[in-house]
Amino acid sequence: MAGQTFSEAPPTARPSEKLNFFEHMARWMNWPRFITLLLILFFLTGILFPFYWMVSSSFKTYAEIGAREPVYIPSALRLDAYRELFDPASPSYWNFGRNIVNSLKVSIPTSLIAVVLSILGAYAVARLKFRGKNLLLNSILMVYLFPGVLLIIPLFAMISQVGARLGFEVQDNLPVLISTYLAQTLPVALYMLANYFRTIPSEIEQAGLIDGCSRLGVIWRITLPLSVPAIVSVIIYTFMIAWNEFLYAFIFLNSRTLFTMPIQINTIFNDPSPRPHVVMAASTIMTLPVVFLFLSLEKFLRQGLSAGGVKG
Repeated sequence: MAGQTFSEAPPTARPSEKLNFFEHMARWMNWPRFITLLLILFFLTGILFPFYWMVSSSFKTYAEIGAREPVYIPSALRLDAYRELFDPASPSYWNFGRNIVNSLKVSIPTSLIAVVLSILGAYAVARLKFRGKNLLLNSILMVYLFPGVLLIIPLFAMISQVGARLGFEVQDNLPVLISTYLAQTLPVALYMLANYFRTIPSEIEQAGLIDGCSRLGVIWRITLPLSVPAIVSVIIYTFMIAWNEFLYAFIFLNSRTLFTMPIQINTIFNDPSPRPHVVMAASTIMTLPVVFLFLSLEKFLRQGLSAGGVKG
């Protein structure tokens, strides 16, 4: 009909194209994303490859480790290195289980004592009012700024004088070694918990005091349950320091029966007959507990380290 217009029918919708993985990546990828992925890959390789090399080398033979061409994958999963560490029937038996027990005897008490003392000290700094509080906190943290090699000589001389007066041996004494570890771990543990305690509203604790709780009761029933992430972070941190520490243990321990794992690994490394695969096996055993501890408690660790740096 004249004057009547007909609108064109809309084109039929094209069926959705099925793209493969590479086509999806080509559409998604751009230069900023490519650079970001490249940096992530670089850092992951730098972190994970040394760990893989250590674990794989523990299953290699001495010939594979010392070959001119690097052997990335061992030809077989040999347990010879682990037998030397734990099997008394092995001709080169190192009794590494005893060293693990010694490290646990030092690391666990260090972390527990550091947590208890730092809780009390950090709460006093965060909540109580007394003269010189900020100076005390800053001076305690200043101790942590000095490397351990500078503190080892005066600390050893001081402990030796105390031991001579009280009648105990400084050498080959695990409690003495624990006290030296506390000198390294307490400052930063106290600082971390003090910052975290400040983020807890003081009104909650004041309500507990009004309801009849003592100051220790408030700490036990209110402050500690709210500070679990920070306490877990301090436990992991102090345990890791005592677990991996070498210098102080090397100075204070002379008896092979009291060697911790780092000292025993150094002994294996300096053995006249080279045993790099045994060193790698012992290093793997020493590293795995800390890795599992971090992975299992990563949520608490992240919360504890981040929340303590924010003022409430």
